[in-house]
Amino acid sequence: MSIHPTAIIDAGAELGNNVTVGPFCCIEKGTVVGENTVIGPHVCVMQHTTIGPGCRIHAGAILGDLPQDLGFKDAVSHTRIGAKCTIREGVTIHRGAKPDTTTEIGDDCYLMANSHFAHNVKLGKSVIIANGALCAGYVEVGDRAFISGNCGIHQFVRIGRLAMVGALTMASKDIPPFFTTRSSSLNGVAGCNIVGMRRAGMSSADRMQVRKAFSILYRSKLNVSQAVETMRATFTSGPVLEICDFIKQSKRGIAGSAGEEAEE
Repeated sequence: MSIHPTAIIDAGAELGNNVTVGPFCCIEKGTVVGENTVIGPHVCVMQHTTIGPGCRIHAGAILGDLPQDLGFKDAVSHTRIGAKCTIREGVTIHRGAKPDTTTEIGDDCYLMANSHFAHNVKLGKSVIIANGALCAGYVEVGDRAFISGNCGIHQFVRIGRLAMVGALTMASKDIPPFFTTRSSSLNGVAGCNIVGMRRAGMSSADRMQVRKAFSILYRSKLNVSQAVETMRATFTSGPVLEICDFIKQSKRGIAGSAGEEAEE
């Protein structure tokens, strides 16, 4: 274990084996830092925060601070960060707003500089968030989704698995799995995240199924309910059923068409 002499670590903090803590860090009581985690300079790890093993946390990150919620009553709530996450400079992650609730960052996430994760955000595994992106309270992001730079994600919005949100997108509606938004758009789905699906190892047949689902949902002039019914009648298995289930569970509604489809 390597602790810089200027770091302040409360006796009630639990640090695993081979943890490195840089200069001028503050680690409060009631925190857990997993083994082999490296914490850079000027990082604050606040109460009720758990960091998984093998993480790398860069300068100036603030993890587990109080939620920016006027209804917060100083209750005990939590922040949980998974294993092997990279958290770059100036990232802020706030703990849950209600008693015994949690803000959760999944394993292998990559959170770039100055991105923000408000109370009760839930990120899946291997999510990438680019510089300056903002996730408001209760946002949920599926596994391997990619949120580009300076995006704003409205509270309670869900981003589906393997979706890609283009730079400067403002999302106040749900973005279904496997789809991508056009940059600088408001709730505009532009096509399918072909690159992301390839990288995830999805077969050509599954990618084609997603493209057909996109056409039904955004090109057929059916309303959303009719499109989902058509997709379920057309496909009995595969990723389209995940899209249908995602839409069924949407409370804010899904993003509409941006009028442009990505090419295979």
